Amino acid sequence: MPYNRRAYYKISIISGRNKALYADKEIDIEKNALLFATPKIPYHYVPQDDNQHGFFCIFTDTFFAAGKSGLALDELPVFKPGGYPVFQITDEMFEELAVIYSKMYRELSSDYAFKYDLIRNYLLELIHFGQKLQPVSSQQSPAKGAQRVTSLFVELLERQFPIESMYQQLELRTAKDYADRLAIHVNYLNKVLKENIGKTTTEIISSRIIREAKILLKHTDWTISEIGWCLGFEEIAHFSNFFRKHTELSPNSFRA
Repeated sequence: MPYNRRAYYKISIISGRNKALYADKEIDIEKNALLFATPKIPYHYVPQDDNQHGFFCIFTDTFFAAGKSGLALDELPVFKPGGYPVFQITDEMFEELAVIYSKMYRELSSDYAFKYDLIRNYLLELIHFGQKLQPVSSQQSPAKGAQRVTSLFVELLERQFPIESMYQQLELRTAKDYADRLAIHVNYLNKVLKENIGKTTTEIISSRIIREAKILLKHTDWTISEIGWCLGFEEIAHFSNFFRKHTELSPNSFRA
């Protein structure tokens, strides 16, 4: 499934040789792994042999927030942007975690009125199990890493578009926002994009925002202020100046 179609969190235990790819990092898994995935951190998990088995569960932040734990998913170390939440586990750990998944599957098919509260508790058990472990070390591959950084940056950028509601606002606006999400230094991101696309990070972001601004100005009846807010500008003057700088027209002139 393409990264930009993932809208869920995922916790997996996988037995088999695999490789986890995060931007410029490669993580080799020799046997068993516990993997935490969030829609905010792009990754690819590539099997290295045919002997693969395990368990996984997927859930949304809304489901998790319905509990009373008081925890926010993106503030937890295993889901927080900037990390590589892949953990090597022993056979004994794998079996211990498999029991938790079995309990979750059993509850899903039960008629117990509070089964989802119980499943949230099992989720927390998986999360805390992972947070007590040390992540697997990564290996850098400069050439392949640069290609992945470019590809994942573009996916993160395009994932925010199109703007389909005046209540939808861009989450990532600056080069640093994207670098933080990819867990790399902003200067490295800029260098990679300049080499692979020929433009700086800021130029690419600005170009995509201008393209979306033109679409919204021509094909919606939203106010200039509403369009600016959706594109990450809190003040209409800032949006107007940004649009004029890149098009030599004001938003109103372009719309007319």
